[in-house]
Amino acid sequence: MPGFATGGGPTAAEGSESPGSVEPPGSGRTGAAVRSEDLPGSGDTAGPESLPTGQPVKFYQVGSFAVGNRLLDPSQRTVQSDALRTNALDSGHRACQGCGEALGARYALDAAMRATGGSMVAVNATGCLEVFSTPYPESSWQIPWLHSLFGNTPAVATGVAAALRVKGRPEVRVVGQAGDGGTVDIGFGCLSGMFERNDDVLFICYDNEAYMNTGVQRSAATPPAARTATTEAVGDEPGNPFGQGKNLPVLAMAHDIPYVATATVADLHDLEQKVERAMAIRGARYLHLFVPCPLGWGAAPHDTIRLARLAKETGLFPVFEAEHGVVTAVSQIRHQVPVEEYLRPQGRYRHLFDPADPDGPPARPETIRRIQEIADRNIARYGLVGPGAPGRPAGPAGPAEPAGPGAVGPSDRSHGAGEAR
Repeated sequence: MPGFATGGGPTAAEGSESPGSVEPPGSGRTGAAVRSEDLPGSGDTAGPESLPTGQPVKFYQVGSFAVGNRLLDPSQRTVQSDALRTNALDSGHRACQGCGEALGARYALDAAMRATGGSMVAVNATGCLEVFSTPYPESSWQIPWLHSLFGNTPAVATGVAAALRVKGRPEVRVVGQAGDGGTVDIGFGCLSGMFERNDDVLFICYDNEAYMNTGVQRSAATPPAARTATTEAVGDEPGNPFGQGKNLPVLAMAHDIPYVATATVADLHDLEQKVERAMAIRGARYLHLFVPCPLGWGAAPHDTIRLARLAKETGLFPVFEAEHGVVTAVSQIRHQVPVEEYLRPQGRYRHLFDPADPDGPPARPETIRRIQEIADRNIARYGLVGPGAPGRPAGPAGPAEPAGPGAVGPSDRSHGAGEAR
């Protein structure tokens, strides 16, 4: 039976989290456990396929209708395992194979629809998500959905929320969404205004770290040393320069809004729980979602989830929650790995390695060392490893350090100090 292990040790199903100890319910992890006597048809009957009575059975979430989901209590199942889910972003869209943004948008908005009982309006900025989902006159959206300009989505979402309030429909909630270009760059002024006014909108940034729709140009969320169409792999320090960018989650926290969180498409339970938590709060909320882009990153489509997981497990993308500017919970690293494991599968970092021996020692070890330092600082800053971190359920933690000028994304890229992830 795929995804199960008994007796000697766990065996993770393909695409699942690495095997390990099972987290308790409500921990934000995907693992769960039952005892074999709780399984249908289990008992003392001997046979090569029978499970010893009383032995723990471990399983992991590996897909919409995986065995792990079917055996969980319905209250613990993911939104995607529910046959009655909204399917906010339906089939027929034109996203690239392995698109992390398409995955993230479907997961997030389905969770938002469930949390609001179907009373929700989405406002979408121009960008990849809008272009591949609504080629005129077609649309893959199965929810009330509006298209705004590249940079004014927070303002439009604010207007929709205000109109609903005036019409006496406060139960209808509003979600604004954009890529990193429409959030970190072009839309930042409107977003800051939305935060300052504490408008009742959840804004989601799908961060694939560049302007992917227009040809993979650099954005303020592009990490250092990454190759893009406007930061080519040439010169003494090829790729995106160190010392530029913005740390949007920390900037959102600086506005003292009720809720800020980061998440990745590698942890479906965590993403859905954070969306549902956000929809239970009134006021401005911000979710920064890490969504790998196979085309723009030069990565294999089947590596999307793996790269999202590695971004977290290296410490390059801290996953945390904050309320009113204070970090309240972090998702700790389960199996720490060096940043090289994250960089090597991506074509945008190919110049850091020897083309004659791509699996050999790095061609630019100094650059990789600087990126590793960023991961190490993130780990220390957010308490991502060891007992010092506030894990789920949320516990008290001190406020995040102020972001230096030019920090990018939720990580302590410290661009102002000349370093980045």
